[in-house]
Amino acid sequence: MLQIIGSGFGRTGTLSLKTALEILGFAPCHHMEEVFRNPAQVAHWTGLAAGQGIDPAAAFAGYRAQVDWPGAHVWRELADAYPQAKVIHSVRPEELWWKSFSATIGKVLTLYPALPAPPHVRAMMEAAHRLIGEETFAGAFTDRAAALAAYRRRTAEVRAAIAPTRLLVYDVAEGWGPLCRFLGVAEPAAEFPHLNTTEAFWQHLGGPPG
Repeated sequence: MLQIIGSGFGRTGTLSLKTALEILGFAPCHHMEEVFRNPAQVAHWTGLAAGQGIDPAAAFAGYRAQVDWPGAHVWRELADAYPQAKVIHSVRPEELWWKSFSATIGKVLTLYPALPAPPHVRAMMEAAHRLIGEETFAGAFTDRAAALAAYRRRTAEVRAAIAPTRLLVYDVAEGWGPLCRFLGVAEPAAEFPHLNTTEAFWQHLGGPPG
């Protein structure tokens, strides 16, 4: 059962946050990397992209936390399905987010038909194009102003929908302190993880497109 729901966009330090949550004992944590590693996961998201809705209990069976797309796309449904779960909305300075997003996810959403990928990854990319590219960004994910407007809108929607006592708006650059206080756990001795640079993102996909 989910104890933590992540509503923030991809490229807001979600892999770092996933790793941090797992260090704190909220493991496993759902993330796009989990979907790519587990072909059975993809059907939940292709069904959602096709308008069939999603069964949170099935899609997140065995998970204690969720961050990143595709789960962040259904943050409202998850917040309703798991009313005791806390919500973490990951953010970063918007120009840094745009620089990272446009060089990674935004580029994948444009180029994925030509990228070499296993069938389940390609199917997930197609679903992501629908859920993220079309539904979140209204197709304007390569337009800086439109993408930043969507980025700001998500934060405003989350703040409006989630009670302040249940919500942490969080930049992973803040480290352990705010996160551990919000979750009511002790800070670990380990350094806070900072992962998934733009270069690492493309390494997962076999290198940047030529």
